[in-house]
Amino acid sequence: MNITEIFGCEVFNEAVMKEKLPKETYKLLKKTIHDGKPLDLGVANTVANAMKDWAIEKGATHYTHWFQPMTGFTAEKHDSFITPTEDGHIIMEFSGKELIKGESDASSFPSGGLRDTCEARGYTAWDPTSCAFVKDGTLCIPTAFCSYTGDALDKKTPLLRSMSALEIQALRILRLFGNTTAKRVITTVGPEQEYFLIDKKYYDERKDLIYCGRTLFGAPAPKGQEMEDHYFGALKPRISAFMQELDRELWKLGVLAKTKHNEAAPAQHELAPIFSTTNVAVDHNQITMETLKKVANRHGLVCLLHEKPFEGINGSGKHNNWSMSTDTGLNLLDPGKTPSENAQFLLFLAAVIKAVDEYQGMMRVSVASAGNDHRLGGGEAPPAIVSIFLGDELEAIFDAIENDTAYEDLKSSKMKLGVDILPAIPRDNTDRNRTSPFAFTGNKFEFRMLGSAASVADPNIVLNTITAEILMQFADELEEAHDFTTAVNDIVKRTIKNHKRIIFNGNGYSDEWREEAKKKGLLNLESTVDALPVMIEPKNIEVFVRHKVFSETEIRSRYEIQLENYAKIINIEALTAIDMVRKEYIPAIIKYSTTVALAVNSKSVHDIPCRTEIDIMKKLSMLTDIMYDKVAEIESLDRKASELAGKERADLFRKSVIPAMAELRRAVDEAEKITSKKFWPVPSYGDLIFKI
Repeated sequence: MNITEIFGCEVFNEAVMKEKLPKETYKLLKKTIHDGKPLDLGVANTVANAMKDWAIEKGATHYTHWFQPMTGFTAEKHDSFITPTEDGHIIMEFSGKELIKGESDASSFPSGGLRDTCEARGYTAWDPTSCAFVKDGTLCIPTAFCSYTGDALDKKTPLLRSMSALEIQALRILRLFGNTTAKRVITTVGPEQEYFLIDKKYYDERKDLIYCGRTLFGAPAPKGQEMEDHYFGALKPRISAFMQELDRELWKLGVLAKTKHNEAAPAQHELAPIFSTTNVAVDHNQITMETLKKVANRHGLVCLLHEKPFEGINGSGKHNNWSMSTDTGLNLLDPGKTPSENAQFLLFLAAVIKAVDEYQGMMRVSVASAGNDHRLGGGEAPPAIVSIFLGDELEAIFDAIENDTAYEDLKSSKMKLGVDILPAIPRDNTDRNRTSPFAFTGNKFEFRMLGSAASVADPNIVLNTITAEILMQFADELEEAHDFTTAVNDIVKRTIKNHKRIIFNGNGYSDEWREEAKKKGLLNLESTVDALPVMIEPKNIEVFVRHKVFSETEIRSRYEIQLENYAKIINIEALTAIDMVRKEYIPAIIKYSTTVALAVNSKSVHDIPCRTEIDIMKKLSMLTDIMYDKVAEIESLDRKASELAGKERADLFRKSVIPAMAELRRAVDEAEKITSKKFWPVPSYGDLIFKI
């Protein structure tokens, strides 16, 4: 396999554009891609025709506007290239109008009240900054998705808006530092993806995995991850074959898949890409999740992307490595070698710190989901409290700046910290902190709170917007300053003093940190239902409206959508649990108990003691009674929830249904421990996570 030959072979990338398009058309398209210039319809027609011919060469018969509605997944409506001719034949056509704009039925996509169900019209608009690609015989054109009234119905539109907002404010700062060469500032992301692989034959026997993506029941296997033998361990042949094909498929689609390895939990794995521009990285992560599932199926496996598919072992996250760079290659979060470069670095760093502290609630909201609630705060994930890890040296530098004291660097040389004599700041100057939700790792921030099934659009929309807000505040102040150097120093010093509470380099898993965070006034929004109301606080609405990332209507609609989605997920889980207990677990336990009762009768005839059998029967009878009662309780609560809406409905599921389901699970899992495997109706945890 020649990787350089297959990489991007299914992508209409710049190399293909240069080859297939007339020179002038190529130049105009590049201006659209790199400078945001509008594309003339005549140019669009030329591009569309070349794109169609290229796609047909790749075996495509259809095209689709590939978009990302607020379901968190991708959506496609496929149209063929065929056009009938008068003589009864067909020709293959694709116009610039069809490339630039499409119409899709929007009535069944979440809107959060943006439109009534009867208002079905929705539009897709080409995003030329993300390359089209061929997948399964279809030309896929990445697009934005909006309503008839122009409201965003997707995740791409606000993401692109947030990138533009940050670029505007970052360029203002750079101009103040004398940088006149940079024309653009882009945010870049490298989203690491964790996932589980299990055998499809076992998956097909578990309704909870099929309907919910996670196990609602399951006693722990005798072995879990305590031996730490799976992490970075040798790949099993079947997994290795899967990963090899996965790499090939992703490389064909231009996804920069770089690293693969076993993760900490048995049956858990990770894939990490090279950094890309944020909107491209978001598209590529959606492609990655889809490809994971597709390739797994070809190997008789199922890929689980749920944040916590198995109780008692690590869940799966997605680490969002985020940074800011200019079109000239300057990373704005990269420590510099000169005093001026370091002043600029510290100002951008201070902006992120202030942004995360002031909008910590929105950071938490950006990763909130019913699935991620099972993971956040667990032994393998950051807590639900947002904090920033800087490392010992940067924290020491910040302390010195705040207190205007001498700083002792790693080589024990001392210096006074006026901005004009800032020390050179080394990258990777301290160990990583895997317990930190938001860790600075040399020239980027690693946001570790994301769930594995989530779209990475949401946290990056928030990160871009809140950083843009603080950069705007800094730029406003600096543009009015009489002494620029002193003003920069004052801003950095003031920011450190006012926002140092968000900086924490210790163990984020510890109870002590929770207590300390509470004293500092940091938010601890433990569940999605606790976090979501933060979205509609006036301060948060104002910042998104000010930077034109969301209208107030759009952000309120997303609040309603997320509440509704949370309730729907828990409702599905509750109904699945009821179905499994009534139709599978209770009948299986009764059948086993009957067998045990027959043994008791047989022994009794011969006066043989049967204390063990009687004890098993009593325990199982008690547990089935609990199951029966809990199922009735959950059904009653579910009926009550159906009469509620919005926050009230989500609250009932959170406070009543979930605890009742936990009690039901305890009874089922205890019964599994004492029921013969021969009678147990579903594959065990041992089957699911060890038998590949």
